[in-house]
Amino acid sequence: MQYLIKKNTAAFLLIAAANLVVAFAAYFVLPPKFFYDAAIIVYDNGNEIGFFGSYPVTILLYKISGLRYLPYPVIALIQFPILLFILYKIGVPDNFEKINVKNILVYLGIVMIAIFTSMPSKEFITFLYVSPIVFMCLNNQISLKKTILYTVLLLLVFGVFYRPYYALIPIIGGGMYLISLVSFKNKTIKTIFYGLLIAVFLSFSHGILKGKYLSEISRELVNSDRMGSSDANSIIISPVKTDTWYGEAVGIFYGFFTVNIPVNGLKHIFSPQIIVFIIWQLLLFYILIVRFSKCLRERKKYPKELLILLIIFSFFIVQGVFEPDLGTAVRHKIGIFPLIYFALYYESFRKELQ
Repeated sequence: MQYLIKKNTAAFLLIAAANLVVAFAAYFVLPPKFFYDAAIIVYDNGNEIGFFGSYPVTILLYKISGLRYLPYPVIALIQFPILLFILYKIGVPDNFEKINVKNILVYLGIVMIAIFTSMPSKEFITFLYVSPIVFMCLNNQISLKKTILYTVLLLLVFGVFYRPYYALIPIIGGGMYLISLVSFKNKTIKTIFYGLLIAVFLSFSHGILKGKYLSEISRELVNSDRMGSSDANSIIISPVKTDTWYGEAVGIFYGFFTVNIPVNGLKHIFSPQIIVFIIWQLLLFYILIVRFSKCLRERKKYPKELLILLIIFSFFIVQGVFEPDLGTAVRHKIGIFPLIYFALYYESFRKELQ
């Protein structure tokens, strides 16, 4: 009996196999700075292991699973296939074998998955955690209300136990949805703009209650110790000090545009890896904006797709507050890649369900 593999599936499997080699080889070719987080997770010299916080929980999970005791190339051979299997189960889009901008973005995304999960990684944990959100959206047996409820709970729990800024995503996303119900021109851009204002308000509230704004205790704090170092060529520094209300507002808007529309990063012309990340980010942001606009116009037809895109753009806004540099921003996007993958191909996945 002959088994015929569709061209799109064959392309997916070929790309997966090629990048499995990339994941395995990453340990031998990447510079040491790529392994700073992995070393913290494996060695835990600061005895951070625990139940709250991204490092403590990641250290705990890698210890319990035994992965921390394995060589990095072996970890890569375990982790990367798991993540690609999840993408495969989400679905292989029609025409995935054809060369177009959207497919190239995903091809590059898979390369980045191979690189960033070729070692003990917080992105591996995040990728696994957010995947159920996509499967709920694919499952017609789960109602929209239940999907929203479970998604909000998942994000809040993740915010409490792992990465606090994930708890802001339901607040920003919910606010953006309510704003999008108002009839006005340029709805997509204005919805994102008001989402940024919500982030500014949340930071102001934190400043009033705790004495410091959100970017002060995250991006600015991290970057203050990195200025001038060899691995800080893509750090994000606000043009205005963020210790005032207006400085924080400027810093959040500046951070959002620097992370998601990083045209100012083109100055790194002699750092090809940064240029690739920038081009990838610019094209990704544009395509997602177009798809977000479509879902806002046809919200009754694409309710779950709109939910995913609200989460993605809320995450992008949160990145504008917290991300210290362009490289970290791209790496963190790999954590939510299942959501991005779904958002890029949701029409194709709808056909498969039918």
